[in-house]
Amino acid sequence: MKSFVIFVVNFTTEFTELRSQRSTEIFILYMDLEQRILLAETRIFKAVFPNTTNHYDTLFGGTAMALMDEVAFITATRFTRKTMVTVSSDKIDFNMPIPSGTIIELVGKILHIGNTSLKVLVEIYVEEMYSFDRQKAITGSFTFVAIDEHKQPVKVVD
Repeated sequence: MKSFVIFVVNFTTEFTELRSQRSTEIFILYMDLEQRILLAETRIFKAVFPNTTNHYDTLFGGTAMALMDEVAFITATRFTRKTMVTVSSDKIDFNMPIPSGTIIELVGKILHIGNTSLKVLVEIYVEEMYSFDRQKAITGSFTFVAIDEHKQPVKVVD
């Protein structure tokens, strides 16, 4: 199985050194599936400003879903390095409101790998800006399909 590599041990230093030595080469090495899954994990932080909130001064549900789909897409693409399309948002649980003036962290992780599709779990954590209080607010899963240039499904993992 071919895989793209991101150096697991001392990533920043080794990759920077290799890049500076051979800036025009693409480094492709082999890694196992578990390493690819771990390296595909995606984390994005956002501040919740009033322009993204509803009349209750909490994050719009649709805005949360759009951010979750984006993180899921990035996670799926980082794992496969192929063209991915969202085919479903399988389940989204809104466990608590996310107030304006907080920080959210969106975390995407590979949940299941099929033949031409994969499932990504996305969790949103809410943090108070001026304390260390942190809670899981929203959880959802998204299914993606890998496609070729003719928009036909292709294998997720070669």
